[in-house]
Amino acid sequence: MAAAKTRRVEEKALIAAPVATVRDIVVDVEAWPQVHRPAVHAEILSSDDNGDLIQHWSIMDDSTARTWTSRRRVTESGEVRFAHEPADEPFASVAGGFEFEEQPDGGTLVRMYHEFILLRDDDTVAARRSDSMRRGSQEYLETLRFAAENAEDLRLRTITFEDPLFVAGSVADAYTYLYEADKWPERIPHVLRLDLEESMPNIQFFDMDTRSADGSEHTTRSVRICLPGHKIVYKQTRPPKTLDAHTGHWLFTETPEGLIVSARHTATVRPAGLHLLGAGTKVEGARRYLRRVLSANSMGNLRLAKEYAEKLAGF
Repeated sequence: MAAAKTRRVEEKALIAAPVATVRDIVVDVEAWPQVHRPAVHAEILSSDDNGDLIQHWSIMDDSTARTWTSRRRVTESGEVRFAHEPADEPFASVAGGFEFEEQPDGGTLVRMYHEFILLRDDDTVAARRSDSMRRGSQEYLETLRFAAENAEDLRLRTITFEDPLFVAGSVADAYTYLYEADKWPERIPHVLRLDLEESMPNIQFFDMDTRSADGSEHTTRSVRICLPGHKIVYKQTRPPKTLDAHTGHWLFTETPEGLIVSARHTATVRPAGLHLLGAGTKVEGARRYLRRVLSANSMGNLRLAKEYAEKLAGF
């Protein structure tokens, strides 16, 4: 019987940033959705001596997402390695990694590679899968280059905050209220229209028109990963013209008295859209605007979820 054939796909990129900066971005998978277009969410399921078990969600196109689980570890030499657990068809196994080589000018050469074995060896299937991995690696390395070379600028343009609210009700009821986004135009005053698609359970795509407290209206498209009773993660795949990226979540934490629901936002200001916030607006002003407007919207949603859940609880 012939030995299974291992195939390798490798791409590389020169990045004008130190190795430590580049490696930190690769390792921080929970921050990928803010900078990498296809990434929606990464959840670290467990960590032990064998590394981190991570579930990833990524969009395939404007209305499709996929999920997979991988084991990730950082070696003593600083290489980041991963292996899918389990590999999905048509693969018997998928593994890979990132190698970082410091350059004389202080930059970094990154090699990103995949190695895979098919369940049934087929050159045509292997070529198609290799091409897909190559395109994905090239896109990821371009994102990595941009994020590393512009790390300070992105830090200044990105705001992250979380607003909590106590609810004297059940997790199930509060979760249901925020999960049923198709009912938001009836329930939430600032939502004018929402068209929802859920072709796969707990993965939602929707187009939404909203009106902010200042009267401005926005149309966005989002994807949501719904983790029942725990968290609803969202990413705007088409954010408003004032933002380069907007991600966040609703987190449900049970307490002996009820639950804490918190709304998290991470938003990156788009420099080309600053004028839409008023002539002469700078990044600092945009950050203050976002903190005020996004918090007002999400706290309004939280208060409505609280009212819904507490009414069902008899309060």
